[in-house]
Amino acid sequence: MDTYLTKKSAIKESIPTIFGYIGISTAFGIIGKASGFSTLEVCLMSILIYAGSVQLTTLNMLVAGSPIASIVLAAFLVNSRVILMSTTVAGYLKQENLKRNILIGTFLTDESFALGMNKINYTNDKLNFTWFNTVNIVSYITWQVGTLLGAVLGSFIADPKKLGLDFAIVAMFIGLLYLQVIGDKKLNKVLQVIVILISFALTYLLTIILPANLVVIVVTLIGCSLGMVIKHVFF
Repeated sequence: MDTYLTKKSAIKESIPTIFGYIGISTAFGIIGKASGFSTLEVCLMSILIYAGSVQLTTLNMLVAGSPIASIVLAAFLVNSRVILMSTTVAGYLKQENLKRNILIGTFLTDESFALGMNKINYTNDKLNFTWFNTVNIVSYITWQVGTLLGAVLGSFIADPKKLGLDFAIVAMFIGLLYLQVIGDKKLNKVLQVIVILISFALTYLLTIILPANLVVIVVTLIGCSLGMVIKHVFF
């Protein structure tokens, strides 16, 4: 087995994301308690849904008394980007069987996807089930621990934003983006910066005209397409 794709390396490389998970899942637990849900209900949402943005959306819609069908549709739209991410990851796991690929896709998150895309820069475009599954397991357990911690603290903290917990996920992605840029030796750094700036601009502009649920997936599609065109024409 490739020494760079072991359980040990997966656990080590998951450490930076753990702090982000703890911050945002704790914030969710606090918000869940503040919204009137029990500790058990808050924890079950993390266990069964396991998607930060979807959980917060579901929480708000349940409090507002929205129909179940509307909640399910909103959850699908918010998390539809995972379809794109799973398709991408599956391309690097062709040697694994269908059951393993489904398991990886089921527990895939933005953070584990980012770690995987950064990892291929050091493994000659190779990934395996052992490494990716370990990353997913570490992420899942951390999320549950953070949610439980937040639910317990919820009785004492009324507004998690005052502690800056809502910025934890943003800070984590900034770190992952930095690692991706410095780690990718195949792409021109100027090209990477251009695509990043385009993505920022698209996000800002599309936030004005599109529902927030659709912004991420639309920016991903347009950004990737423009990046590919720029690469082939200018680089």
